[in-house]
Amino acid sequence: MGIFDTIKEKLSNEFIDIIEWLDYTDDTICHRFERYQNEIKNNAKLIVREGQTAVFVNEGQLADVFKPGTYTLNTQNLPILTTLKGWKYGFDSPFKAEVYFVNTHLFTDEKWGTKNPITLNDERFGLVEIRAFGTYAFRISDPGKFLIDIVGTDNNFTNFEINEHLKSLIATRFTDTVGEANLPIELYAANTSELSETCKEVMQPEFESVGIGLEKFYIENVSMPEDLKKEIFEYSRIDKLDLDKLTKFKTAKAIEAAAANEGGTAGAGMGMGMGFVLAQQMGGLMSPQMGGQQMPQQQASVMPPPMPQAVQYFYAANGQQAGPVNIEQLKALFANRTVNKDSLVWKQGMSEWSALKDVEELKAFLGGSTPPPLPGA
Repeated sequence: MGIFDTIKEKLSNEFIDIIEWLDYTDDTICHRFERYQNEIKNNAKLIVREGQTAVFVNEGQLADVFKPGTYTLNTQNLPILTTLKGWKYGFDSPFKAEVYFVNTHLFTDEKWGTKNPITLNDERFGLVEIRAFGTYAFRISDPGKFLIDIVGTDNNFTNFEINEHLKSLIATRFTDTVGEANLPIELYAANTSELSETCKEVMQPEFESVGIGLEKFYIENVSMPEDLKKEIFEYSRIDKLDLDKLTKFKTAKAIEAAAANEGGTAGAGMGMGMGFVLAQQMGGLMSPQMGGQQMPQQQASVMPPPMPQAVQYFYAANGQQAGPVNIEQLKALFANRTVNKDSLVWKQGMSEWSALKDVEELKAFLGGSTPPPLPGA
């Protein structure tokens, strides 16, 4: 043995060891206190700071756990290690043991999210896909269990090493929870607080099983495809509006659009119609001149027969009865897809509701009709 080794050994025998760990990082969860050959002297000082827990491990077996405070290491403060080592009447310095410091403060603002979209079956919109993301906070609730089950022999374990496992666990349990909730699709985004609490309750037991406490869990956003959003907004508006008023409004807009798209023919026809109405309202025939002034000739009090009443149709839309509308209005509703060939319709004289495609005079809406053969052909 060299002279320097002899001096070093004497100095080590004269001073009591101090075991402590100062954490200068924000992401270290567990740190192993490094000692030469893991030797600790009798009556060494152990300092455990607030937000820490010290765990002694003997040959891979969990021994004593120390909460914040200052301790003198002897047989009184190391009851489990004393039993494992077989110390009956005290022990000679030094002794061997591994010391791990576990960070027990709250780790906040940890991110999670669904890597792949979640497929849900909605009663109105069928199969839909949603994504979600948010944050969570955790702390080590059982340092001994966490050390044995997760850390192992890692000398410096960080939250980055556990986050991937936790995020996968969260995504799996979130998928199961929203699938079992069976809510209307639009309520997932509107009830994130209640859904967050439910997910936290579901996930807590699995976190606790490895010594981790899930302190907070937040769903910040539930997103869905843009085209599905538009359908949901349209559905919600229709659900709040008077369906009959909405139908009449859409019919008027469809007729207006059809008149604009027909070009000159439709415009001329509408102009002529307005002209006839104006003539009937204002155009009395002029009588012969009387006293140099022209006076309107009084019309004969002969009234024409009443116009035949147009057939009125009722139809079903979104599970509700609407109408009545005439055949032109119904045709416009068919054009803007408010009704389709399978929509139920009814008119006076029909014994029951029938699909539009089965009503003879409405088959022309479907197109592709073939005229009968010419006479004598």
